[in-house]
Amino acid sequence: MAGFVGVVVSDPSLQGQFTQVELRSFKAKFLSLKRDSGGHVTTKNLPGMMKKLRGLNEVVSEDDIAAFLSEVYPDPDQEIEFESFLREYLNLLSRVSSDDGASGSRSTPSSFLKSSTTTLIHNPNQAEKSSYVAHINAYLGDDPFLKKYLPIDPAGDDLFNLVKDGVVLCKLINLAVPGTIDERAINKKRILNPWERNENHTLCLNSAKAIGCTVVNLGAQDLVEGRPHLVLGLISQIIKIKLTQSASRDDVILSRDERAFRMWINSLGVATYVNNVFEDVRNGWVLLEVFDKVYPGSVNWKLATKPPIKMPFRKLENCNQVINIGKQLKFSLVNLAGNDIVQGNKKLIVALLWQLMRFDILQLLNKLRFHSQGSQGKEITDADILSWANSKVKASRRNSRIESFKDKNISSGIFFLELLSAVQPRVVNWKVVSKGVDDDEKKLNATYIISIARKLGCSVFLLPDDIIEVNQKMILTLTASIMYWSLQKPQQPETSEQPEPSCEASDAASDIASEDSTSLVAPSEEEEVNSWPDKSVQHANGSSIG
Repeated sequence: MAGFVGVVVSDPSLQGQFTQVELRSFKAKFLSLKRDSGGHVTTKNLPGMMKKLRGLNEVVSEDDIAAFLSEVYPDPDQEIEFESFLREYLNLLSRVSSDDGASGSRSTPSSFLKSSTTTLIHNPNQAEKSSYVAHINAYLGDDPFLKKYLPIDPAGDDLFNLVKDGVVLCKLINLAVPGTIDERAINKKRILNPWERNENHTLCLNSAKAIGCTVVNLGAQDLVEGRPHLVLGLISQIIKIKLTQSASRDDVILSRDERAFRMWINSLGVATYVNNVFEDVRNGWVLLEVFDKVYPGSVNWKLATKPPIKMPFRKLENCNQVINIGKQLKFSLVNLAGNDIVQGNKKLIVALLWQLMRFDILQLLNKLRFHSQGSQGKEITDADILSWANSKVKASRRNSRIESFKDKNISSGIFFLELLSAVQPRVVNWKVVSKGVDDDEKKLNATYIISIARKLGCSVFLLPDDIIEVNQKMILTLTASIMYWSLQKPQQPETSEQPEPSCEASDAASDIASEDSTSLVAPSEEEEVNSWPDKSVQHANGSSIG
């Protein structure tokens, strides 16, 4: 299969405003216009195309666009290159948003519910910002930690200053989907150092992906700096999820596997937003988009039909291509045909999606295989991941070990807490860890594991119940995600420092090792105790691991 090279823009700041899906779409439209215009795109033939673009098609006319462009390019025959077109598109979006904001015609949170998804190319206006501020003030005003900072004044920059520590965004995510973040993992001191702020934003971004937000081209540093258009873009997605999931949560019961695959697909940044995996994949298009993301160049788009699809056989053609690509990648597709996807066979769709997610994980790990001794030229397997996890825990002088990804001992959570502590010392606050004996203790440990993994920078989409019940597929993805993060981290020299003992090795608080005396104090709203200001840590944002 042919390799794929993304659309590259010479200006990094401009590149960061768009996802690859958007750049590819804009590039295709621009080249098509160039061909139709005799090889040159000029000021006079650009408005017709721009009028059809997202954000402009319903709010501005061709004449308005032409008038705007004439301000920058007085000569109607002046040739415009692709990057200039991108800049003028963003400038025009900003102009439209500014004008609408001044007139009060734009919108409340309901406006972005009309679109299938919300991207991070977000141009802020006062009316929109005010609606988000009102939402935060109303729903988080009584929060024990945030009440001293609220209400936010919508007229100033209070919102962007407040998000710089990351706490309000984490709280907002938990408001949208309760229980997503274990608040014991949030750093909540009055004054946070740079590494603690970075941890909060890394936790925020990975948790946002886990509930279905698109965070392509958005990093922790963007939130630390409080960049308005990116902050509002993320907040708009979180509020959208609160307004739509809460409406259907009591009516629709989805399996945990469906949820995990849905969140994983949406985190990839595909153009189509998935609301229900079993329904939305039946025309084959979303699956083709996913294949194109995890293995660029694998899809023959000339043979694919984009929704809306009226003719049933076109859906079957899409799904048949999905099956063919899977076979080329050596997926196990026994008894699975394109028509099974069209018909919505949940069991077979889950089997396909699991192999897709696993393939994505292994692709990422194989790029880093040189980190593993003796692995040069050898594809990483599930057994390699298991062996790595056990050896990592053993090297930290702990006693936990699992025999497989369905080992019942996993349910206590101790193994993964020790693994997380092994890859990043002091990240686990053992004071809040239980022995994982009964269901309540297991639930507390499992919730803490997921938040700590996200805090490190791991993209994980499983739920606490997947750990408690030892869901083999999701346990593998969790382990692989931690492995991927660990292999990207700069290798540190061995130290003689003794590791913190796990809760299995201690029955009293006095036996719990700590970096300083504050770790013996129970977590409070005023001070977080599980920070690890290690200047050498580099977070792996943007990975697509389940």
